[in-house]
Amino acid sequence: MKNCILLLITAIFFVNCGGPEPRRPVKVTSGSFFKESVERNKVLLAQEEKAMQKLIERDSANEYVHSSTGSWYYYETRNEQYEYTPQPDDLVSLTYALMTFEGDTIYSQDEIGVFQYKVDKQELFPGLRNSVKLLKEGETAVFLFPSSLGFGYHGDNNKIGVNVPLKARVTLLKIEEQHENVDEIESE
Repeated sequence: MKNCILLLITAIFFVNCGGPEPRRPVKVTSGSFFKESVERNKVLLAQEEKAMQKLIERDSANEYVHSSTGSWYYYETRNEQYEYTPQPDDLVSLTYALMTFEGDTIYSQDEIGVFQYKVDKQELFPGLRNSVKLLKEGETAVFLFPSSLGFGYHGDNNKIGVNVPLKARVTLLKIEEQHENVDEIESE
């Protein structure tokens, strides 16, 4: 009897030591959700770009410039004497107001106040983060951002809803240059 039990335990031991078996996924996804999301975003961006073009066509008084990041802007005030634009690590003081494309104020300049921003080191919505680097000290410009450069599909959890394209009036008051940046520019 002891031999039978010993033989049974040995057999169970060898049967259970067959090696690890990979787990199979419970559900196989095809990636269609991501493909559909990409298509929705392309359609949304095309609609917003069309709205920006209509706005630009109606505003014949200003000359709009297209930025490399996808926004459009025009200058209200230019500074021809100052050549330096903000570089990473510079500290800038700015004011801005956010509006809808129809011109309704979302956040006024007074609500936001003077804003201190360390270039590329602090969180800002993408459109404003890129726009600051286009202005020189003392310049004011009006920017048109598609929702992807604004607060996107999430909004700001306050006044800006989901997928809202924005119009922003930005004034760069002061640039405090970092010495490493000044040395790099002078050596170029």
